Amino acid sequence: MTGLRAETAARDDRAYVTLATNADYAIGAAALLRSLRRTGTTADLVVMHTDVPGDALEPLRQLDARLVHVDLLPTSDAFNQAHAKRELHGAAPFTKGEKPPFHTPLDNFAKLRLWQLDYRRAVFIDADALALQNIDRLFDYPEFSAAPNVYESLNDFHRLNSGVFTARPAEATFKAMLDRLDQPGMFWRRTDQTFLESYFPNWHGLPVFDNMLQYVWINLPQLWRWQDIRVLHYQYEKPWQDHAKADQLRVLIDLWHSYARGDAVPDLAALPAPGEA
Repeated sequence: MTGLRAETAARDDRAYVTLATNADYAIGAAALLRSLRRTGTTADLVVMHTDVPGDALEPLRQLDARLVHVDLLPTSDAFNQAHAKRELHGAAPFTKGEKPPFHTPLDNFAKLRLWQLDYRRAVFIDADALALQNIDRLFDYPEFSAAPNVYESLNDFHRLNSGVFTARPAEATFKAMLDRLDQPGMFWRRTDQTFLESYFPNWHGLPVFDNMLQYVWINLPQLWRWQDIRVLHYQYEKPWQDHAKADQLRVLIDLWHSYARGDAVPDLAALPAPGEA
């Protein structure tokens, strides 16, 4: 298939898929892989990656991930310029949180390569997330299912967050996406997220607990119950960074480091609720 190259063959017809476009996201992917294996899943764990340094990929191989090199999408110069970091953040600034310096918006569209993979069913999870419970049931959800982008108020329920979604890979779908994506003058305000919301206007809603955004801990603590959370998503600032909200998010950050190091993970029921830490 044009644009991607797998190191090994598929072993299952289901796959959890993530994307690493630099060494930082490879760090996140390793923690995600460890968390998924702890849930007992037997599905393939796939890391799509761009030209990430080899030493950053080696830990992922050791975690038995299937590595798939993907090219960036063949988009036009005008499209690339409109979605470059400076232009995109200038036209649609992030005001709710701080994007890390290694974040490159144009790379996000490589996520669409998932539809070229040789699987019957796939669940995509961003590399800045952890699976806290088994989520294999998501393989039975229809395409396209995603959780709402809730982290500030209930007004957020009308938008999806593309950090977790279900898909049925098909080359025909991928080609149709490319045809829709790069039209003259097209601007996708939140890159792949806005595009997928447009491409699948009748998207199926997953519970927020399948993609619990870390800012809920700060802004909507009444939604936070550890025993309900299945995927924890560290949107905006990353848990392996030093950042201004680190003290507020310390419980979540410490949990991520437990997975990243391969340490014993605390019982969710024993973790403090927001405001108790």
